[in-house]
Amino acid sequence: MVDSVYSALEKVGGSTIDIVVSETGWPSAGNTDATVENAKTYANNLVSHVASGQGTPKRPGKALETYIFAMFNENLKPAGFERNFGLYYPDMTEVYHVNFPAS
Repeated sequence: MVDSVYSALEKVGGSTIDIVVSETGWPSAGNTDATVENAKTYANNLVSHVASGQGTPKRPGKALETYIFAMFNENLKPAGFERNFGLYYPDMTEVYHVNFPAS
């Protein structure tokens, strides 16, 4: 999807604009495919790809600035998957482990 945004920007003269993925994640509960294992796989694959510096097929080698949504599960949101995007529970225990590389 990032490359489709790059392509759209190029069509309107924005080829030098950088993209920031300001919110991405996978819920760990609240839906059939929202499992801790799926959320862990998504987050770890994302972190691994971003840390690799590979970029995208359209912009190879271009750093991709990305932010994981969210730090904590939000127990005050309505019931369902929206409550369950956090890396941690509200009591600060880990929902699942993400392998963040040392900088």
